[in-house]
Amino acid sequence: MKPTKNFRQIATILMAGSLLTLSACGNTNAEPDTNNNTNNDTNTEGNAETNENEITLDSAMGEVTIPANAERILAPYHEDSLIALDITPVAKWAIGQTVQDYLESDLEDVERIEWNLPLEQVLNHEPELIILENNMESYEGTYEDYNNIAPTYVMTDEEIGDWREQIETFGTILGKEDDAETIISEYDDVVETARNEISEAIGEESVAVIWVTGDQFYIFESNRHSAEVLYSELEVNQPAFIEDLGTAEDASWNPISLEALSELDANHVFLLAVEGEQGIDTLENSSVWQSTPAAQNDNVHIFNDPSNWTNKGLLASHQTIQDVLSALVEE
Repeated sequence: MKPTKNFRQIATILMAGSLLTLSACGNTNAEPDTNNNTNNDTNTEGNAETNENEITLDSAMGEVTIPANAERILAPYHEDSLIALDITPVAKWAIGQTVQDYLESDLEDVERIEWNLPLEQVLNHEPELIILENNMESYEGTYEDYNNIAPTYVMTDEEIGDWREQIETFGTILGKEDDAETIISEYDDVVETARNEISEAIGEESVAVIWVTGDQFYIFESNRHSAEVLYSELEVNQPAFIEDLGTAEDASWNPISLEALSELDANHVFLLAVEGEQGIDTLENSSVWQSTPAAQNDNVHIFNDPSNWTNKGLLASHQTIQDVLSALVEE
């Protein structure tokens, strides 16, 4: 198998599957505080109204008013969008020592905050603005608890599921609308260039992605996390094996057996695994795996940092594109 160079260490198993659920908090029955004053000189753009010091916009909790010039921002699990807009958060999402590794070059010196947002930890970080997901059951506090600490914006389903919409919203919140538009446009240019390079390199050949953790194997459906970048944006062909799986309907997923992997008809396979992961040895010593087309043709590529593949975001997508290019074009 071909190891791919220069990728950081993987986060643990807790980093995938249900992470978007884990990064939520609170109580959806709470009503937002919308009593902040705006003046008659507000300008309307989309769903937002702004004045010099605050912005009022629609959220998953209804209309909310938040500061227009906040500098200390907490957006657990969505630091990707903040960094893309050149904002360093006051704390970064974590499960114990586990963080989003692909962001560590920007967040190495930023303190961690637990995924369930303990209220004392939030208070200690003194945020001026909190941005949360709308599935709030996993957080320690309620919406009102967090809104009492700092003005709190709760994202809609669209903003959570589509990083482009999220960056546009963050751009509005942070007064960086032009920056948001620019970085999305630049990303689309990167995608187009990479798509052409990959098509020239492998033509109609297909690719499958498997996350290896412990001695278990998780295969990416076409819409699973950053697999959307591979299949939808870069337009790499799916093997029939992946097509037959259909789309992922929720965040949870189940391991696939080694015997089932014997049917994997991909021309190339990306294995996402920590260096020294037991499952890699299992595959290398398996006659079943070695009989697959990718293994027979020495087209199995190993990435030692799966964290960008198990996330969705601008920076995650950029890193995924670089992974694909390094495996298929630059080798």
